Amino acid sequence: MLVCIPQVLTPSQVAQLRSLLDAAGDAWVDGRVTAGYQGAPVKSNQQINEQSKVAHECQQIVVSALERNPTFISAALPNVLYPPMFNRYGEGMGFGLHVDGSVRLNPRNGSKLRTDVSATLFLSEPGSYDGGELQIEDSYGMHSAKLAAGDMVLYPATSLHQVTPVTRGVRVACFTWVQSLVRGDPERAMLYDMDNAIQRLNQTEADSVARRTLVGVYHNLLRKWGDT
Repeated sequence: MLVCIPQVLTPSQVAQLRSLLDAAGDAWVDGRVTAGYQGAPVKSNQQINEQSKVAHECQQIVVSALERNPTFISAALPNVLYPPMFNRYGEGMGFGLHVDGSVRLNPRNGSKLRTDVSATLFLSEPGSYDGGELQIEDSYGMHSAKLAAGDMVLYPATSLHQVTPVTRGVRVACFTWVQSLVRGDPERAMLYDMDNAIQRLNQTEADSVARRTLVGVYHNLLRKWGDT
């Protein structure tokens, strides 16, 4: 399931993040420091040192926004969120086809996180750079995402994906992973669709008994598929 979430961040939050990141100086490091053996040969970008002060400041802004975003909660069903990371691609930089590692170690406490859902939050306006599309492959083919600053795309961490080379300008983004309450993408997709349907029925004040039944089914499925 691929879900685009508009306006996860407000324009002022995007501006605040960009101000912090653009002034980060030596906190920008070679992106290959966190790449596995598969990703390192095809990865060319920079990222913010996860232990830096600026990383922690920016993470607080993003996490606070995600915690209040109902679409993110509904689609990802987050159990554990990896501390958000930040990267940038200048001209000639890209990240070839790869699959994200299945387990990440939290840099703060060493705890393990299973990566069920990958997330990219765009921080550069699409017209400010050429190339730099996030391309995600699924059973229906390759899909491209190049969203407005402040928008996010969620997709299964099992997906083969890449960032095409930037040919003009600079692409800045935030990325993270979610260990979901529900491991399987098909099950998450069904719960997401059901939740959206319930919300629409609530807005139209449809049959209250039917709505109550659907809510019960939703939570019983979450109990059945949930992994806490």
